[in-house]
Amino acid sequence: MRLLLQRVSRARVDVAGAAGPVAAGGIGPGLLVLAGFGKADTLDLPGTRLWTTLCAKLLDLRIFPDDADKLNLSLRDTGGGLLLVSQFTLYADTRRGRRPSFSAAAAPELARALYDRLAADLAASAPGDFAQGVFAAEMWLDFVNWGPVSILLDSADYAD
Repeated sequence: MRLLLQRVSRARVDVAGAAGPVAAGGIGPGLLVLAGFGKADTLDLPGTRLWTTLCAKLLDLRIFPDDADKLNLSLRDTGGGLLLVSQFTLYADTRRGRRPSFSAAAAPELARALYDRLAADLAASAPGDFAQGVFAAEMWLDFVNWGPVSILLDSADYAD
Protein backbone atom coordinates (compact mmCIF):
# COMPACT_ATOMS: atom_id res chain seq x y z
CA MET A 1 0.00 0.00 0.00
CA ARG A 2 1.22 3.45 -0.87
CA LEU A 3 -0.35 6.60 0.51
CA LEU A 4 0.64 9.99 -0.85
CA LEU A 5 -0.31 12.63 1.69
CA GLN A 6 -0.64 16.21 0.57
CA ARG A 7 -1.33 18.92 3.10
CA VAL A 8 -3.96 21.16 1.54
CA SER A 9 -5.77 24.37 2.32
CA ARG A 10 -8.67 22.96 0.28
CA ALA A 11 -9.32 19.99 -1.99
CA ARG A 12 -12.18 18.80 -4.16
CA VAL A 13 -12.77 15.82 -6.41
CA ASP A 14 -15.17 15.68 -9.34
CA VAL A 15 -16.07 12.49 -11.21
CA ALA A 16 -17.13 11.93 -14.79
CA GLY A 17 -20.87 12.13 -15.28
CA ALA A 18 -23.13 11.84 -18.31
CA ALA A 19 -23.42 15.64 -18.58
CA GLY A 20 -19.86 16.37 -17.47
CA PRO A 21 -17.96 16.44 -14.18
CA VAL A 22 -20.02 15.96 -11.01
CA ALA A 23 -18.79 16.95 -7.55
CA ALA A 24 -17.98 13.89 -5.44
CA GLY A 25 -16.64 15.60 -2.34
CA GLY A 26 -14.36 18.20 -0.89
CA ILE A 27 -12.67 19.45 2.25
CA GLY A 28 -11.18 22.61 3.69
CA PRO A 29 -7.77 22.51 5.37
CA GLY A 30 -6.48 18.98 5.89
CA LEU A 31 -5.04 16.10 3.89
CA LEU A 32 -5.60 14.90 0.36
CA VAL A 33 -4.60 11.23 0.42
CA LEU A 34 -3.94 9.34 -2.81
CA ALA A 35 -4.08 5.60 -2.07
CA GLY A 36 -2.65 2.82 -4.21
CA PHE A 37 -2.38 -0.92 -3.66
CA GLY A 38 0.23 -3.30 -5.00
CA LYS A 39 0.38 -6.97 -5.92
CA ALA A 40 1.92 -7.80 -2.54
CA ASP A 41 -1.17 -6.49 -0.75
CA THR A 42 -3.84 -9.04 0.14
CA LEU A 43 -7.35 -9.09 1.59
CA ASP A 44 -5.70 -10.00 4.90
CA LEU A 45 -3.99 -6.58 5.09
CA PRO A 46 -6.83 -4.64 6.77
CA GLY A 47 -6.66 -4.92 10.54
CA THR A 48 -3.03 -6.00 10.60
CA ARG A 49 -0.38 -4.13 12.55
CA LEU A 50 0.93 -2.75 9.26
CA TRP A 51 -2.52 -1.43 8.27
CA THR A 52 -3.19 0.18 11.64
CA THR A 53 0.32 1.65 11.73
CA LEU A 54 -0.13 3.37 8.36
CA CYS A 55 -3.61 4.63 9.21
CA ALA A 56 -2.39 6.01 12.53
CA LYS A 57 0.70 7.53 10.90
CA LEU A 58 -1.52 9.31 8.39
CA LEU A 59 -3.65 10.82 11.17
CA ASP A 60 -0.81 11.55 13.61
CA LEU A 61 2.04 12.91 11.46
CA ARG A 62 2.95 16.35 12.78
CA ILE A 63 2.85 18.25 9.49
CA PHE A 64 0.58 21.17 10.38
CA PRO A 65 1.91 24.41 11.86
CA ASP A 66 1.35 25.48 15.45
CA ASP A 67 1.07 29.09 16.61
CA ALA A 68 4.88 29.46 16.30
CA ASP A 69 4.69 28.18 12.69
CA LYS A 70 6.51 24.93 13.61
CA LEU A 71 5.26 21.63 12.20
CA ASN A 72 4.01 20.32 15.55
CA LEU A 73 0.36 19.47 14.90
CA SER A 74 -1.27 16.43 13.34
CA LEU A 75 -4.52 16.08 11.43
CA ARG A 76 -6.08 14.84 14.68
CA ASP A 77 -4.77 17.92 16.53
CA THR A 78 -6.19 20.33 13.97
CA GLY A 79 -9.46 18.52 13.31
CA GLY A 80 -8.75 18.91 9.60
CA GLY A 81 -10.54 17.22 6.75
CA LEU A 82 -9.47 14.16 4.80
CA LEU A 83 -10.12 13.54 1.10
CA LEU A 84 -9.27 9.99 -0.06
CA VAL A 85 -8.78 9.18 -3.75
CA SER A 86 -7.76 5.84 -5.29
CA GLN A 87 -4.57 6.11 -7.35
CA PHE A 88 -3.16 2.94 -8.96
CA THR A 89 -0.52 5.03 -10.72
CA LEU A 90 1.40 5.21 -7.43
CA TYR A 91 2.70 1.80 -8.55
CA ALA A 92 3.97 3.02 -11.92
CA ASP A 93 7.28 1.55 -13.06
CA THR A 94 9.08 4.02 -15.32
CA ARG A 95 12.47 2.30 -15.50
CA ARG A 96 12.05 1.12 -19.11
CA GLY A 97 10.80 3.02 -22.11
CA ARG A 98 8.52 6.02 -22.11
CA ARG A 99 5.23 4.33 -21.23
CA PRO A 100 4.84 3.47 -17.54
CA SER A 101 4.07 -0.10 -16.59
CA PHE A 102 1.45 -0.69 -13.94
CA SER A 103 2.08 -4.41 -13.55
CA ALA A 104 3.02 -3.91 -9.88
CA ALA A 105 -0.44 -2.52 -9.08
CA ALA A 106 -3.04 -4.78 -7.47
CA ALA A 107 -5.79 -6.25 -9.63
CA PRO A 108 -8.84 -3.96 -9.74
CA GLU A 109 -11.08 -6.29 -7.69
CA LEU A 110 -8.53 -6.54 -4.88
CA ALA A 111 -7.69 -2.83 -5.00
CA ARG A 112 -11.39 -1.92 -4.79
CA ALA A 113 -11.92 -4.10 -1.72
CA LEU A 114 -8.85 -2.62 0.00
CA TYR A 115 -9.79 0.94 -0.98
CA ASP A 116 -13.34 0.49 0.33
CA ARG A 117 -12.02 -0.85 3.64
CA LEU A 118 -9.46 1.98 3.90
CA ALA A 119 -12.22 4.52 3.24
CA ALA A 120 -14.42 2.97 5.94
CA ASP A 121 -11.58 2.87 8.48
CA LEU A 122 -10.47 6.45 7.78
CA ALA A 123 -14.03 7.79 7.73
CA ALA A 124 -14.54 6.26 11.19
CA SER A 125 -11.37 7.84 12.61
CA ALA A 126 -11.04 11.11 10.67
CA PRO A 127 -11.19 14.04 13.07
CA GLY A 128 -12.97 16.38 10.63
CA ASP A 129 -14.82 16.16 7.36
CA PHE A 130 -14.24 13.03 5.29
CA ALA A 131 -14.78 12.80 1.54
CA GLN A 132 -13.67 10.40 -1.15
CA GLY A 133 -13.44 9.89 -4.86
CA VAL A 134 -15.07 7.06 -6.79
CA PHE A 135 -12.94 3.98 -7.36
CA ALA A 136 -11.92 3.47 -11.03
CA ALA A 137 -13.80 6.57 -12.17
CA GLU A 138 -12.26 9.31 -14.24
CA MET A 139 -11.70 12.09 -11.73
CA TRP A 140 -10.52 15.67 -11.60
CA LEU A 141 -8.79 16.95 -8.49
CA ASP A 142 -8.73 20.61 -7.60
CA PHE A 143 -6.55 21.38 -4.60
CA VAL A 144 -4.14 23.86 -3.12
CA ASN A 145 -1.06 22.11 -1.74
CA TRP A 146 -0.24 24.03 1.41
CA GLY A 147 3.47 24.38 2.01
CA PRO A 148 3.88 22.56 -0.26
CA VAL A 149 3.95 19.43 1.87
CA SER A 150 3.77 16.00 0.19
CA ILE A 151 4.77 12.81 2.00
CA LEU A 152 4.78 9.22 0.73
CA LEU A 153 3.94 6.40 3.14
CA ASP A 154 4.89 3.02 1.65
CA SER A 155 3.93 -0.18 3.45
CA ALA A 156 7.25 -1.69 2.29
CA ASP A 157 9.01 0.77 4.60
CA TYR A 158 7.04 -0.50 7.63
CA ALA A 159 7.01 -4.25 6.98
CA ASP A 160 8.74 -6.52 9.47
